[in-house]
Amino acid sequence: MPYNIRFKSSVRKDMRRIPKASNLSILQKIQALADNPYPPGSEKLSGHAFYRIRDGQYRIVYLVNEDVVEVLIVRVAHRRSVYRGL
Repeated sequence: MPYNIRFKSSVRKDMRRIPKASNLSILQKIQALADNPYPPGSEKLSGHAFYRIRDGQYRIVYLVNEDVVEVLIVRVAHRRSVYRGL
């Protein structure tokens, strides 16, 4: 059963800061989370319930809610700044 993908409202603003050439690749990785929220290369962030996957210089931070079969995209940003404020 595929997971439902939801976005935190601030992710739209995050995506506007990323070059359009990288947006398509990031969106494909996010879509793939519907089939497997724990793909190879995903890591659980220490001290948090969040996971992250890489896409070049960008990171996608997300939360998996198994109870309602849902993946919540929390943040998408450059690797330098993605973890600030989590």
